[in-house]
Amino acid sequence: MNELISGAVAMASLVIALFFLRFWRTSRDRFFLYFALSFLVQAGHRLYAAFPLVAGFDENNPLHYSFRLLAYALILWAVLEKNWPRRKQE
Repeated sequence: MNELISGAVAMASLVIALFFLRFWRTSRDRFFLYFALSFLVQAGHRLYAAFPLVAGFDENNPLHYSFRLLAYALILWAVLEKNWPRRKQE
């Protein structure tokens, strides 16, 4: 049952990433690109967690937390970059 839920969350993360990629393609705002990459990383993490026998999954493995750290760092960077003060071009 856990694998089913992980697969559903991975699929939802991929769909959300596709929405952000579509918004990025129309606006060319890097904010949407960073969010799309974050959701792609989260989908990869869910797939990694769904197949414990294949990937040697262990919750004590640092790789398990590295996926999440990267995903949340991308979101944090997107927000910080969006709110960064811009210099006026003369």
